[in-house]
Amino acid sequence: MSEEHIVRYTLDEIREKIARGESQTDWARVDALTEEEIVASMRDDPDWQDLIDVDWSKAVWVTRKKKAISIRLDDDIVDFFQATGKGYQTRINAVLRHFITEQKAKNG
Repeated sequence: MSEEHIVRYTLDEIREKIARGESQTDWARVDALTEEEIVASMRDDPDWQDLIDVDWSKAVWVTRKKKAISIRLDDDIVDFFQATGKGYQTRINAVLRHFITEQKAKNG
């Protein structure tokens, strides 16, 4: 994509454009999309390639205070999570949280 065609707006500028009726989003078309059309569109989008088949039905948004610690993990575990890219420590935390949730459910 050529940089000469990229236009940048601040959030305030976008809000002003929407208030003036200058939104270029066809919301009627978006609202008319079926679930199947949305999924097909996502499957065609390379940004969703690794996420499309993830079961998000049990996803939980959690914000908690983090505690910095030093932990020793096996090399292959660290390598695996680091290979998944930025945010790997958050993913390790999510795996541990899932384990705790399952243990609590199992043990009542």
